[in-house]
Amino acid sequence: MLDPSDYRQWTQAFSPNSQFIGKWEQGETILFIDPDLGGTKAVLDEVVPHERLKARHVAMINKDGSEDVSSEMAESWIGATETYIFNGENGQTELLIEMTTHENFEEMFNAGWPRALELLKAVCESS
Repeated sequence: MLDPSDYRQWTQAFSPNSQFIGKWEQGETILFIDPDLGGTKAVLDEVVPHERLKARHVAMINKDGSEDVSSEMAESWIGATETYIFNGENGQTELLIEMTTHENFEEMFNAGWPRALELLKAVCESS
């Protein structure tokens, strides 16, 4: 899920060239970007390998790579969180995803998550 090539495969449901820059370690800052569209900057508040990952969004990233913390869109995005909880049992893993976000972004995530989860399942099953 977090390997760079695996990440690109399942997150294309949200953005065609989606990628991350950073380390998946607690306290680290990580960028989730599409070089053609921009993206977001987050702090990893919690990282427990194979159990839990929580990211808190702190800025939007413009297409030119600059940070945006003051536009109306950025202000509605900052503070959004994504929590991934992995429950393993009998050789299978259940993934629970909890998101808090502004209503402006709900439609995008409601449209993207079903496809992203299909892609993620395929990535995991092929590994």
